[in-house]
Amino acid sequence: MAELNPEVVAEILKQQHSVINTGRTRSLEFRLQQLQALKKSVQQHEREIIHALHQDLRKPEFEAYSTEVGYFYDSIGYIIKNLHKWIKRERVRTPIVHFGSRSYVYSEPYGSALIIGPFNYPFMLVMDPLVGAIAAGNCAVIKPSEYTPYVSQIISKLIGECFDESYVRVIEGGQEANSVLLQAPFDIIFFTGSVRVGKIVMKAAAEHLTPVVLELGGKSPCIVDQEANLDLAAQRIVWGKYLNTGQTCVAPDYVLAHQAIRKKLIAKMKEYILAFYGTQPRFSPDYGRIVNLKHWDRLNGLLEGAVIAAGGQTDRDDLYIAPTLLDEVNWNDKVMEDEIFGPILPVLEYSDLQQVIDAVNSRPKPLALYLFTNDKQVEQRVMSTVSFGGGCVNDTIMHLVSPYLPFGGVGSSGMGAYHGRHSFDTFSHKKSVLNKSTRINPSFLFPPYNDKKLGLVKRFLK
Repeated sequence: MAELNPEVVAEILKQQHSVINTGRTRSLEFRLQQLQALKKSVQQHEREIIHALHQDLRKPEFEAYSTEVGYFYDSIGYIIKNLHKWIKRERVRTPIVHFGSRSYVYSEPYGSALIIGPFNYPFMLVMDPLVGAIAAGNCAVIKPSEYTPYVSQIISKLIGECFDESYVRVIEGGQEANSVLLQAPFDIIFFTGSVRVGKIVMKAAAEHLTPVVLELGGKSPCIVDQEANLDLAAQRIVWGKYLNTGQTCVAPDYVLAHQAIRKKLIAKMKEYILAFYGTQPRFSPDYGRIVNLKHWDRLNGLLEGAVIAAGGQTDRDDLYIAPTLLDEVNWNDKVMEDEIFGPILPVLEYSDLQQVIDAVNSRPKPLALYLFTNDKQVEQRVMSTVSFGGGCVNDTIMHLVSPYLPFGGVGSSGMGAYHGRHSFDTFSHKKSVLNKSTRINPSFLFPPYNDKKLGLVKRFLK
């Protein structure tokens, strides 16, 4: 491809809009054909994808398949199965003032979608939005993360083999490529990444009044009540935190443990770190690495002066940071300033649930919240008073897996949602149409007005 510049991107958009204007992307048959072709292409390159994930992130095969490739299969299969229902126009109720008429909502594609992906789940977090874009009848431009070059290359390869460039294409590159793409008038932008870059994306989109979906992050709390099953809580927190070496946008960012159980919880989490990764996690085939030196240096800096309850070992040359627990943490510590996005888990202590609620609510709204308790009153109190994108009671991470639940943030953790039907809706404009009766003509609506006509209007509109 020629060097990426505004003129090249303008030509890409021109080609994609030409495809959209033919109307062929709107048919159910076409959409299903493209989705099936995409699934087949991923199946053909499955081993290469898993290998690329290991090269970029040292991701274990189990995690590579279950959280990226397998998740993709599940997502695209669900959408293929249900798409025929979603694309139909939806008839809705019509007010009595429009007696004899009918009301419909049509789902139509936006046009050309720009999908910018992150490094932590570099395959799934571009392919899953792409499935939604195709299902809704759009064309797409995919920009994978430059931090995961091996995955970026295999995505470019399989998309190139699967689709014509005028329909779906991949643009590789770094920040310069992002900057050029964001200058262009795409019809919708789907971005997954940091809050800082999310603001840049939204500002650029505002220049063209382009709708955006922002899947960001934040400090997701994990509250462990004194009535929780501590063994189960420790197991599921350790799994959710150190999955993908902590580089998960919805990983528990910190634990708020009731003072009555904090020490027991830490002890049990140490036991599960040992059970999962052994005495030397760096040699475990089930434990990955930090994506690059920039992120390793940032994470390593969070360990300075910290009280380490478990782990803490690091190796810069190997991009290794052990699964780490921090104890005696307070809200003013450096580790509590920003999202950690790595294998470091601070544990804070609380005595009063209201203090926890107030503390979480006084900070930017998190992408996820996890609560471990067997007390229904505590559950109701937290769920009804704390704002967050989504989460679990007595588990971590797993709310992402359901195609029936919308996934997305709120406030600074993002806007918009996807997964399952919500992916289709996110990439569709909902067009409202009133089909007016020609047999009934409400002449009282038209001038000249008088008191009698006003009286009739008041009968209907009150």
